[in-house]
Amino acid sequence: MITTSDDHSWFSRERFPELAGAYCFTYVRGLTAEELVTRLGVRPEDCSRVTLDELARYSNLNFHRQQSFGAVAVGDWVLMVEVNGLLGVTEEVNLPLSAGTRLVSHFYLDIEDMDYFHWVDDGKIRFEYAYQEGYSHWIEDGKVRLEFPPQENYSEETPDELAETMRRLSSPAYPAIAPHEGPSFLLAECLTGITMTPRLLEESTYLCGGVANPR
Repeated sequence: MITTSDDHSWFSRERFPELAGAYCFTYVRGLTAEELVTRLGVRPEDCSRVTLDELARYSNLNFHRQQSFGAVAVGDWVLMVEVNGLLGVTEEVNLPLSAGTRLVSHFYLDIEDMDYFHWVDDGKIRFEYAYQEGYSHWIEDGKVRLEFPPQENYSEETPDELAETMRRLSSPAYPAIAPHEGPSFLLAECLTGITMTPRLLEESTYLCGGVANPR
């Protein structure tokens, strides 16, 4: 069952003090955690198995030298969690990471009140939300239309898979809220079939590593 936009109040600084204000969640279909790590250019044998709290401590400790991540299998997908990282919404990373499959990611940074959302299929962006620009596609006269100027990395396919979710989010029944307050979770669930829950985050064991920051 798809959740509603206001079902994610549990994702708060009170419960997730290290994550809620600066996170990136990335889902990649059909990969194992080890395969995702390898695609990021990291050797699985150089990674460790950690809890969410340990991932947060590792990320904060290594913040100035690398972008840290934790990866865990969720059904047919792998979920990558970043504390204060943005690999999942960086096109130089997520376009090749999506090769031959689907990638869905969303990012929020509370200092800048910055939201991003990406849906990428095999290196082509199908749909996105960009900070200060809004949604790449939206519902107009009952049809999904491109809101952004066409770009080189965009797919020519209209993201009709999200049409019903867009209608729900644009209906009078839903307040006009920022993506991280619910819509990003709802869109990701529509595309992956995975409901983000406190239990998923808190009880998972993550394959943890890092990608060196550019010099």
